[in-house]
Amino acid sequence: MARIPYWRISFGEEEIRRIADSIIHEHISQGEVTAEFERELANLLGVPYVVAVSSGSTALLIALMAIGVRPGDEVIVPNRTWIATAHAPLILGAKVVLVDVEPNRPIIDASLIEERITEKTKAIIPVHMNGRSADMNKINIIAKKHNINVIEDAAQAIGSKNQDGFLGTQSEIGCFSLSVAKTIATGQGGFAITKNEELAKRMRAIRTHGVENVKDPKNWIMPGFNFRFTDIQASIGLVQLQKLPQHIEHIKKIYKLYLDGLASNPEIKPIPVNLDVGEIPVYNEFLVDQRSKLIKYLETKGIEARPFYPDLDKAYYLDQGKLDFPNSHKFGKNGIYLPSGPDQPTKNIDRVIEILRYYRKQ
Repeated sequence: MARIPYWRISFGEEEIRRIADSIIHEHISQGEVTAEFERELANLLGVPYVVAVSSGSTALLIALMAIGVRPGDEVIVPNRTWIATAHAPLILGAKVVLVDVEPNRPIIDASLIEERITEKTKAIIPVHMNGRSADMNKINIIAKKHNINVIEDAAQAIGSKNQDGFLGTQSEIGCFSLSVAKTIATGQGGFAITKNEELAKRMRAIRTHGVENVKDPKNWIMPGFNFRFTDIQASIGLVQLQKLPQHIEHIKKIYKLYLDGLASNPEIKPIPVNLDVGEIPVYNEFLVDQRSKLIKYLETKGIEARPFYPDLDKAYYLDQGKLDFPNSHKFGKNGIYLPSGPDQPTKNIDRVIEILRYYRKQ
């Protein structure tokens, strides 16, 4: 029987044709097709400015550079996120200040943020993990009170919403990923969005060695690097963007299949996602007490499952002293990803559910 991968997204004839068209017209590096892709993303999210870059990690980096993060500043980050959220400020010489997540969701606990703010705090980066919304109203109120910036890490949240609209659009800058394990993908890549014209200008300059007009730079305006996107990636992205609605519907369908199919198994507990408000569960996340045992069992059945990545306080170089993060540790220890993806066949999900039902009887 065919192996079931942890993630499935497909690229087909439409992407091939669009890539071929770009090559035929010599649209290879960042150019007209990238600009078209940026416009389409702006239309989707209802924002005036989109800056496509080489990765979601790069989007975080240029966002922090644009708001002026420097050595000695502090940046608040949740303890449950992909390590890139912490590496971006760390690379700029800032201190990463970790905050625990909510008891029932691996999302920054907004009620704990204010006690971690100091006079050195420059920014808060709430992370909308797996399409779940951080409490942006509370976070923005805190940030305004202390005159600090908010940058949303929406790498896993394209298309996700809360009661106030799209995630990633409710702060100074939102950062998204287009890596292969996302709702839409260009292989690698990402983008930053903003409603602030000056921040957009700065991020476009940072993307290309500190000059927005690379064809005729009149002067070196600010530090930057080669963080550019390419028209080949944008060609894929334009096709993927057209598929976004069907990808979202399929992802929601898979999530509901898991919820229904595993409802009677108390050993495999879903981590909640609020579909009603518009959150989109890119991955199917569960808590299990004996994670390694379950992953090994599924492997014997030809099913790939993955453990959650470690909590950030496990990184020794992000030294947080004697602080404890009990909620984060529960997810870090027991969290598991079951097969997911916008092109994962539902027959695969049915098979996983059936295998898990049998596993319970062992």
